[in-house]
Amino acid sequence: MKALLCKSFGPPSTLVIEDIAQPEPQAGEVLVEVKAAALNFFDTLIIENKYQTKPDLPFSPGAEMAGIVRQVGAGITALAAGDRVMGYLKHGCVRESVLARESALVPIPDAIGFVDAAGLSVTYGTSLHALRDRAHLQAGETVAVLGASGGVGLSAIEIAKAMGARVIACASSDEKLAFCREHGADETLNYATEDLKTRLKDLSYGKGIDVVYDPVGGDYSEQALRALGWEGRFLVIGFAAGPIPKIPLNLPLLKSCDIRGVFWGAAVERGPEQHRANMRQIMAWVADGVIKPHIHGTYPLADARQALQDLADRKVMGKAVVTF
Repeated sequence: MKALLCKSFGPPSTLVIEDIAQPEPQAGEVLVEVKAAALNFFDTLIIENKYQTKPDLPFSPGAEMAGIVRQVGAGITALAAGDRVMGYLKHGCVRESVLARESALVPIPDAIGFVDAAGLSVTYGTSLHALRDRAHLQAGETVAVLGASGGVGLSAIEIAKAMGARVIACASSDEKLAFCREHGADETLNYATEDLKTRLKDLSYGKGIDVVYDPVGGDYSEQALRALGWEGRFLVIGFAAGPIPKIPLNLPLLKSCDIRGVFWGAAVERGPEQHRANMRQIMAWVADGVIKPHIHGTYPLADARQALQDLADRKVMGKAVVTF
């Protein structure tokens, strides 16, 4: 079978496509023929050894995929050959077949295609875990989403709206903000031209923001935290901007607010059943048209390096998906 391989750390151009042996499922394992594998920004970091996940060389990038069960190992009871499934595997998905634990896979409803299903785990899974499990978001509350036009930001907009919240999308260009409105944002804020803290307070009518969803970090985090209202919740999703901010601890004291970490990958490991329940909820929303995943583009395996380069160059709005 063919696979995109990282054999030495470097930019996307250093990856190679090679034929490798197809694996055989052992007890508790499922062999899945990959139909679509979604890429994320962190894949551009993993291949350069700049991310907390550090797989042994050689490995394939791609943390999530969708496909068809082809073979099951001993002890597998819930899945059978021919089942359509999706799953989050941390890495290794940009190849024609993958092995996965049964607990890592979720059946795909007939109404959802492989390309859409492949990209649901990381972005939508992160956002539902963040907003429901960590922030306990309530209908009628106001959510500010930083980096709102990226894959995880768009998912946060859609899930917050599905949960009945009012959403303020924050991004760095008017083009990106128009894109956010198309995906349900109620208000938009260009933090390249507007003062983030002041404008967020204005858009919350002086009350302050209930929940800040921050996958960006850098200079914007403290500004957004200062715009939180009483007992607000600041969700630490990631640091796409690069620098990790140092927050003055008098701010959560004065606002009686919470800074809550969202380590979705660890939550999946610690609570696989909760993760599977979240994914079933997300797929139900997709099947019903409540959530409409945006696919930036599909790339054949031969163009997978370009897909990663587009992510590295911040050209992707929504998901980049490699198809087989």
